Amino acid sequence: MLKITGIHKTFNPGTINEVHALRGVDLTIEEGSFVVVLGMNGSGKSTLLNAVAGSFRVDEGSIKLDDRDVTKWPEHRRAAMIGRVFQNPFSGTAPDMSIAENFAMAASRGKTRGLGWALSKGLMDALRDRVATLKMGLEDRLDNAIGSLSGGQRQALTLLMASWIKPSLLLLDEHTAALDPKSADQVIELSKEVIEKDGLTTLMVTHSMQQAVNLGDRIIMMHRGQIAHDFRGAEKKRLRAEDLLDCFEEIRRREQLDESAAAMLEQLYI
Repeated sequence: MLKITGIHKTFNPGTINEVHALRGVDLTIEEGSFVVVLGMNGSGKSTLLNAVAGSFRVDEGSIKLDDRDVTKWPEHRRAAMIGRVFQNPFSGTAPDMSIAENFAMAASRGKTRGLGWALSKGLMDALRDRVATLKMGLEDRLDNAIGSLSGGQRQALTLLMASWIKPSLLLLDEHTAALDPKSADQVIELSKEVIEKDGLTTLMVTHSMQQAVNLGDRIIMMHRGQIAHDFRGAEKKRLRAEDLLDCFEEIRRREQLDESAAAMLEQLYI
């Protein structure tokens, strides 16, 4: 379970570039839940994911994972509990190392790493069987450098690596945004299979409203560093992409009204 309580994050405080990226976010994700996070650019959705991953320290609040307070843990320590797939297919892997060697590092996440023991026959057999499920023919290319593969192939493998040792939390960071439509569909289908098969607690950031309504059991919509909507249960199941678009439009209208009201008040006191 992930429990986020009152987290704040301001970048470049006290400067003209100051950005209040997170403003007192509270969020609890139960074990086995698959939560999709939506938001416009600058809404705080990626900042939220990075805060959970430990990419930076939050200014206030706490983050607990499986009842362990990880708020002050560095990113590499949290990696023992968190699997992550990045937006860029070429992030999160060692491009000059082979497929097998990259999986060996994933298998040793949170442990003292040593490729000698990690690339045992047992692991290689298990790896070959697991990679064969992708139906990409990569099980016969485990000695190939992972950097030589296409973006879709690499992202599919990265997803398998992130879930190789069942993590307490899987983070999907717009992991299909850089792929062509066919590859994106393949990776999304694989994501569903992996998450459902292992019952992984998942937090996924996406720009795609269609992905949001088709995936997971809950949608969090963020705006200006806060949670604007939280759809779950029957309400989430009824949602269409058009409904989410209407929600975004309503947020924009309210914001315009607030700005107009502020301008009118300012004129009254001039």
